[in-house]
Amino acid sequence: MAEITRREFVQGIGSLGLVAATQTAGVGATHDSHPRPFFLEAQPIWPAGRTEEKNLFVGFRAVFRCEPDRQPILRITASTMYRCFLNGAHFGYGPARAGHGHYRVDEWDTADLIRPGKNVLAIEVAGYNVNSYYLLDQPSFLQAELTCGDQVLAATGGTKNPFEAMILPERLQKVQRYSFQRPFTEIYRPSPQFDQWRTDPALTIPAANCDSLAAKPLLSRHVPNPQFNLRQPVWIVGEGKVETGFKPQKIWIDRSLTGIGPKLKGYLQAELAEIPSLELQNLKSHPAGEARRNYSASEPLRLQTNSYVIFDFGTDLTGFLGAKIAARGSTRLFFTFDELLAGGDVDFTRMDCVNIVLYEISSGTYRLEAFEPYTLRYLKLIVLEGECDVEGIYLREYANPNVEGGHFAASDERLNRLFAAGRETYRQNAVDLFTDCPSRERGGWLCDSYFTAQVAPLLSGDTTEERNFLENFLLPEKFEFLPEGMLPMCYPADHNDGIFIPNWAMWFVLQLESYRKRSGDDALVQALRPKMLKLFEYFRPFRNEDGLLEKLRSWVFVEWSAANDFGQDVNYPSNMLYAASLEAADRMYGLPALRQEAEEIRAVIRKQSYDGQFFVDNAVRKDGKLQVTRNRTEVCQYFAFFFGLATAATYPELWRTLRDQFGPRRKETHAFPEVHEANAFVGNKLRLEVLSGAGLQQQILDESIAYHLYMAARTGTLWEDVSATASCNHAFASHIIKALYRDVLGLYEIDSVNRIVHVRLPDVQLT
Repeated sequence: MAEITRREFVQGIGSLGLVAATQTAGVGATHDSHPRPFFLEAQPIWPAGRTEEKNLFVGFRAVFRCEPDRQPILRITASTMYRCFLNGAHFGYGPARAGHGHYRVDEWDTADLIRPGKNVLAIEVAGYNVNSYYLLDQPSFLQAELTCGDQVLAATGGTKNPFEAMILPERLQKVQRYSFQRPFTEIYRPSPQFDQWRTDPALTIPAANCDSLAAKPLLSRHVPNPQFNLRQPVWIVGEGKVETGFKPQKIWIDRSLTGIGPKLKGYLQAELAEIPSLELQNLKSHPAGEARRNYSASEPLRLQTNSYVIFDFGTDLTGFLGAKIAARGSTRLFFTFDELLAGGDVDFTRMDCVNIVLYEISSGTYRLEAFEPYTLRYLKLIVLEGECDVEGIYLREYANPNVEGGHFAASDERLNRLFAAGRETYRQNAVDLFTDCPSRERGGWLCDSYFTAQVAPLLSGDTTEERNFLENFLLPEKFEFLPEGMLPMCYPADHNDGIFIPNWAMWFVLQLESYRKRSGDDALVQALRPKMLKLFEYFRPFRNEDGLLEKLRSWVFVEWSAANDFGQDVNYPSNMLYAASLEAADRMYGLPALRQEAEEIRAVIRKQSYDGQFFVDNAVRKDGKLQVTRNRTEVCQYFAFFFGLATAATYPELWRTLRDQFGPRRKETHAFPEVHEANAFVGNKLRLEVLSGAGLQQQILDESIAYHLYMAARTGTLWEDVSATASCNHAFASHIIKALYRDVLGLYEIDSVNRIVHVRLPDVQLT
């Protein structure tokens, strides 16, 4: 590394704003910082008697006058999701998610969209009323109020200028779910004037009678409003004809279609109006030669019956797909999409979700935009009936706008690409809380969040996103369907099937402690103390005669590899994590007995699990005796070093083996084939952390490139898995940003509360 002076280094980190990177509102978790009543007049309302109806799409409209120089503010919350238009212009989507029984209020400045005379404020709300990992199964409502100072211009349930409501018929109600983890897909049968109610103040709408509902517990949004930049395709990369009636060797039928019942709510297969996921599998694409060319948004593309076009946005993006469509007669137009191409085509089933939006339209011109956010790089439009011109294709982004606080530039361009991919991954997975992926699930998963949260202050300069995430776990008195004391594996979510990951609750403890260090928000940490103590009470009955957790229930998850096959009876990586969580609880709450338990657990693991060469993953109970197996995984070794059971000094031979013969090079050398390889989540991530602790910065950079660069090259984002079989946009992988700041720049540790930066200048081959 080129020599720099101390002054130059301090000036450099000062320009990044990292010395005082993190500030919190200083508000206890049980209080809210909103300085005024959320609503002056507005009441929660919904069409009478339909609050629990599944997949009901409702429009709410208010016509009002406001001088153009005024600055009206819309305050709004809803169950389940809303979308806002003022005089036909899109300006809002939400709300930010909260724990059961609580609702966050969003605020939108509408001044730029006000016009002289009458204005039309239109709000669409999808009331889903099904359980998922993305949105809560709670009765539907809208509560919204447009104010200018203390003047109420319109309010739901108000007396002076109430909103009118109408059932929006264009979105079909009885459709299949999008995935096991998310609610419904989108099928539309709009008329050419379907959106006139959003713009025409003189239009009389078929108003639905609404009930005023009980008051809702309200919270501030806290985090910035989403970014809605319009992105257009860069290239056309495929076109041709589709053959109908094709019989594939295997039909993909997801559990979200066949498993509908009390544990997974939705509409039964026999009730569905159409099933596009089955219909489109009976198509075969026939490309019309080489098709790659630049895309022009102003140039209409003619799609005839049984034809298709594939568009490339250039990078993986998340948001709402839209286009201007001119139909020549009755037309069935399918938007299908994915993050990757498979054999030059779009496989909408690749991630076990239904990446399809269907429009069935008659003659006329339409401006169409999907209601739900989707993730894709490649978009395939298919016309199976009729003919249409397609113009101005776009994706309206749904992303975190507050990610430009941190920058990175190195002499190795490959590292710059990793940073860019990390930022792109983060911004799509931190809209209102930390999600695992913005596509299949959009769920607030623990463990993922432990790594993602470390990126937030580096890019956004604060911890408000993480505060929302953690506060949501605090809000409910209990978690339905889960054992007393257990935390849900992802939240806000409904776990009707009773499945949980005990390991993820332990990762919650570790994240809470690291949040305290990042934020100084001891109020939230203390508010969560009762839940933490109940969690450890839950684990106590599983302690065996050696003090180790044995026969943990539900889904014992170590990582996406063979390690998950060795979860019973005593899983040593889980116990390593358990010991770390006990110790973290002691540091937060002053409970030295927990620290003592942690030390005893580590001693037992060292005695039982280490076989003289590697740490073994599990032991099984046979004839009343615990017998250690020969199951060994790469990730188990990283758990041992990451959680302090092993060091280079105490296990020197194992350390040399891990350092020199494991990692990405194992695929070439096939070293120790009997030790199962680690995966991206979480083994490879822990490996880089262990190497960093040993000061091996150049090795970290080399291996980071080997682990991640091919991902960034294909999607511009970082993946859940080392292969392309899962999500190609997974939040935990944005942690690469933390590694680059730490192991290239040298910001080894940032104490944001005390404004101290611990510097460790790296020995790397950069200029």
